Amino acid sequence: MTDWTRERVEERLSEAADVMRRLPPVRVQGYYNLWPKVLHEFADLVGQEPPRLKRPPPAPEAISRMEEALDWLRWLDAEDAKLVWARVERTPWKMICWRFGISRATAHRHWEYALSVIAWRLNGRRPPAKRSRRFVVEGTRALSR
Repeated sequence: MTDWTRERVEERLSEAADVMRRLPPVRVQGYYNLWPKVLHEFADLVGQEPPRLKRPPPAPEAISRMEEALDWLRWLDAEDAKLVWARVERTPWKMICWRFGISRATAHRHWEYALSVIAWRLNGRRPPAKRSRRFVVEGTRALSR
């Protein structure tokens, strides 16, 4: 597939973060409970909130796509990969800026550049080596128009 765009990369990474949230929790092996299951009567349940419904576990195909998308983060610098993953986990920009010590505009430039690098690599191209991030991101916008 050679028609990857930043938007498609962002969608795939967002899907990977969603799949990670839906995976069952990791449990330590060897511990178990011997207590019997508590059976509640109707009077015990009056006035309680209904239990939250959980989303079903992800399909095997979604897990495979998640693993593929996680491999893409290795193409980025460590800081950019952390920023991208924080953003696809729906972390607000303000928290990202505090965490990385950069401004909102700089964080957004890093985000767009990282998505561009992934899209270029998926399309079989190499990112420009001696260009600034700002030039690369704005040049990519001009090409997509």
